[in-house]
Amino acid sequence: MIQERYWTIDQLRKQAAILRGTEAPTRVLIGARYLNTYLKSWEKANIWIDDDRIVYVGDQLPEIWSAGTEKVDCSGYTLVPGYIEPHVHPSQLYHPQSFAEYAARSGTTGMICDNGVFFRSLSDDEAFRLIDKLDQLPTSFYWWCRYDPQSAVFESPFNNERIQRWLNHPLVVQGGELTGWPQVVRGDNQILEWMRETKQLRKPIESHLPGASERTLTELKLFGADCDHEAMTADEAIMRLKLGYTVSLRYSSIRPDLPDILREMVKRHVHSYEHVYMTLDGATPVFLKEGVCDHLIRIALEQGVQPEDAYMMASSHVAAHYNMNDRIGHIAPGRIANINFLSSTDDPRPVSVLAKGQWVLREGVPVYDYFSSFDLADELSGLTLDFSLTADHLAAKTSIGLDMINDVITKPFEISAEHGSGLPDDVLYLTLVDQKGRWIINSYLRGFAGELSGFAGSFSTTGDILLIGKSKQDMIAAFERLKERKGGLFIMENGEVAAELALPVLGWMSDLPMEQLIKAAGRFEDDLREKGYHTGDPFFSLLFLSSLHLPYIRITPEGIVDVMHRKVMVPSEPLI
Repeated sequence: MIQERYWTIDQLRKQAAILRGTEAPTRVLIGARYLNTYLKSWEKANIWIDDDRIVYVGDQLPEIWSAGTEKVDCSGYTLVPGYIEPHVHPSQLYHPQSFAEYAARSGTTGMICDNGVFFRSLSDDEAFRLIDKLDQLPTSFYWWCRYDPQSAVFESPFNNERIQRWLNHPLVVQGGELTGWPQVVRGDNQILEWMRETKQLRKPIESHLPGASERTLTELKLFGADCDHEAMTADEAIMRLKLGYTVSLRYSSIRPDLPDILREMVKRHVHSYEHVYMTLDGATPVFLKEGVCDHLIRIALEQGVQPEDAYMMASSHVAAHYNMNDRIGHIAPGRIANINFLSSTDDPRPVSVLAKGQWVLREGVPVYDYFSSFDLADELSGLTLDFSLTADHLAAKTSIGLDMINDVITKPFEISAEHGSGLPDDVLYLTLVDQKGRWIINSYLRGFAGELSGFAGSFSTTGDILLIGKSKQDMIAAFERLKERKGGLFIMENGEVAAELALPVLGWMSDLPMEQLIKAAGRFEDDLREKGYHTGDPFFSLLFLSSLHLPYIRITPEGIVDVMHRKVMVPSEPLI
């Protein structure tokens, strides 16, 4: 199936021959108790598999067995469809391949992925080549097509030719996420036309509507939005359902709302979860210690959601939303053989996992090497920065700074002239510099990590370089270390490396296995907290400093921007 996107005629004929009893299946799961997602009930059946496809589910056993047919006794197990993460940002310090391996071992074998980093950093041909390679893995990878850069940039990579190529790619299954919805409401017909074309291709659109009113939600529904993941309360989730949205309930380090929302929905006797599913929304590594979709299901069960609903919210509901009921999300004839073997419906962490008909986990032991045929980290280079910075380059020409209210919300503040050349407590210098060395914007940051001497990082919405700190010399030293390591996050103190997290894959992603990355990211987070960081997730704080989908003020390539009025308050300058 992999190369053709659907099974070939020869494969289809062979599958029919297995059903008729003239060919042998690859694998037979005998006496399986499984979740029938069409009846929403637990049934008993034998399941025949040919390579990556389920051929038969029912009472019969095959008439023909070959020496190579694997017989799997399912006594004592409960089988559920492989879990699907519907909203993956696959470059949150990890990269798609390392995350897929980690997720598959806990039963998440389907992923709907953000194309943002590939779109921004690679040509379309390069990106599609990597997508094709990832499609060869046992995980079922699908992709979004973004419409906007999420920041105020000089040269947007989003143009009609590129959007058309992505929308028409067979593994791209949705448009969005639509962070640029205010532009559409205000009259941006280019994005609206791309939304319209997405709908004509019968692909859904993911919106991004935090705090939206009923009127705004309705207007975006008219424009084509199908799903929203920004409900923060049960009231907001139910309002979206009433308006005909699919609701993706979020559980992340910056919005851990899922338990409260589900508890309230159960309390209010919401009886249909058909248009509800769950997401980690691009959780950073440390937050993934407890699992991926298996952790979301466990939360749902703990809040009193019925087991059938909990498991279907992580499988069949996602498949239905993306018009892929014929491929994934079900244990039924014709579907890809993504199946999780549970010891109990009370424990969503599988004992064994089949993905595209291959064992990736067997009796708790990983048995498939996701890196046996290629390593994505070898395909993608790090950053090459061929310019240097001096203290004069970091001189701010404004008294306006960014005040961190929480992890991701920043408001403007004015730094008082009475401090002269020094800085008030808890105020840091802040710089965003073009990774190609063409422009720079300097300001101030309050409320991030008041004891931070020097920091440089390439993990930002635009991929440009953030410098933060009390000491311009240590900021420059951190920048030099970033250049040397070709991307990452670096803390310097008195000219020495105090902490670092190398990101040599496009400057965004680590080449470490997930288990090692979780520990390394945790250590770096602890180091930032020692420097005074005191809110939720520092990686999201860094990522969103330049992102215009959050209020109220941001540092962007064009300069310091008033988000609510889309006004450049302080323009960036050429780097001379």
